[in-house]
Amino acid sequence: MDRFARTVLGYHGCNTLESVDFARRLLDGSVQIAQWQPSTNDYDWLGQGVYFWEYAPDRAREWAGPNGAVVGCVIQLGRCFDLTNSAYTQLLRASYEYVARVYKARGLELPKNEGRDLKLRKLDCLVINSFMVAMDNEAAGGGQDVFRYQTIRCPFEEGDEVYPGSMLKTQTHIQIAVRDPSCILGVFRPNI
Repeated sequence: MDRFARTVLGYHGCNTLESVDFARRLLDGSVQIAQWQPSTNDYDWLGQGVYFWEYAPDRAREWAGPNGAVVGCVIQLGRCFDLTNSAYTQLLRASYEYVARVYKARGLELPKNEGRDLKLRKLDCLVINSFMVAMDNEAAGGGQDVFRYQTIRCPFEEGDEVYPGSMLKTQTHIQIAVRDPSCILGVFRPNI
């Protein structure tokens, strides 16, 4: 891991009995970070990974709900596919174009982002996962200047207007999907 990589605090919301139990065991040390299973839903916003809200414990608590739990983590972004950088959004556009050609050649329809407020990000998930698999395959094959991305980071505008006419939204956040558990340097119980 790049020793100069940026370190951030991330907050993971747990909203099922199973995930709340895992959070408790993670915090008491009876399970290891390496045992944390990534989300692999076909609608995950940033593809496969363990999801965090960057510097947003209250947003994680809100998502977890009154019976949920929140785990705070120190995350080293490492080799980050950072979608706040236009170079990465251009790579993602090229990935979409490739996926669209493959689907068309096979006579298949691309999935769509759908659901309430387009929160089921099936198209985004497919394109990001396809790109990550291609990069992983290139890295495994010894491709020059190609490496596995350890994390994915992206801002999302979400929620209602903060006030009438505002461009600011009540639930805007930066989300991180950790693909490599070695990027999670430690866990803590947030004070929220």
